[in-house]
Amino acid sequence: MNRLRVVIDTNVLVSGVAYPHSVPGRILQAWHVGSVEVFLSRFILDEVARVLPRMPTAGFSPYEARDLADTLALQAQIVEPANLQEPALRDTCDLPVLGTLAAAEAQYLITGDKDLLALSDRYPIVTPAQFWARHGF
Repeated sequence: MNRLRVVIDTNVLVSGVAYPHSVPGRILQAWHVGSVEVFLSRFILDEVARVLPRMPTAGFSPYEARDLADTLALQAQIVEPANLQEPALRDTCDLPVLGTLAAAEAQYLITGDKDLLALSDRYPIVTPAQFWARHGF
């Protein structure tokens, strides 16, 4: 079975963990049952570990967030982000996420980040809702 190769951005990972019945939560469930092959980078995992404890609804301590990021690393394919130059990217802090998409040769980058979504005419970047509408499992 050829599974879809996807990169899941930090905001989708965090939303999926915090709200398991949301569309991001369903995407994480699809990953859990093997419907998609997920590629992440240390950059994305480090962001998850930083952001998750700041979400009161998630209820993660910094230690628990790091533990979750380490668990995700064991379940995903980890790639080193490609060194890209993308002048059209409004927030250069997002370059490693775009680089993860390139290094993984993934079919999609699933994100809610408006700066990355602005490049969806040049890269396969979709929102969680768009991804789910196309491939809901």
